[in-house]
Amino acid sequence: MLFIHEISKNQVLMVAITAWIIAQSLKIFLFLVIYKRFNFRRFIESGGMPSSHSALVSSLTTAVGKIKGWDSTVTAVVLVFALIVMYDATGVRRAAGKQAKVLNKIIDEFLHKRGFGEERLKELIGHTPFEVIVGSLLGIFVAVIMV
Repeated sequence: MLFIHEISKNQVLMVAITAWIIAQSLKIFLFLVIYKRFNFRRFIESGGMPSSHSALVSSLTTAVGKIKGWDSTVTAVVLVFALIVMYDATGVRRAAGKQAKVLNKIIDEFLHKRGFGEERLKELIGHTPFEVIVGSLLGIFVAVIMV
């Protein structure tokens, strides 16, 4: 229990977790507004608006920069980590989502014509650049408010 108590006092970690929770909660709210139905699964799913990965790493970077200094080595490391995560969210993961969409069309085509029984792939795994920017701005805002 001491570990949990100690880690809960880590301000940088609490900022990052808060930004992630807010971003994931916004996904539920936006889904409700757009589709007029509640979907709690959006809280644990990847992809969508805003990017919770971007919110988490940008809040982490901002909190570390504010606490350790913008010229510190640890801030540089966290910033590089954040840039890699955000690049991956819009690059590799978004491409994988597009490929899943094409493969799902192929599966549907086979299913209707030949009874192909393959499971559909998850398509919403990456982010648009706009979703990443909004997630990043959210993370920065949360860190500025909390630190």
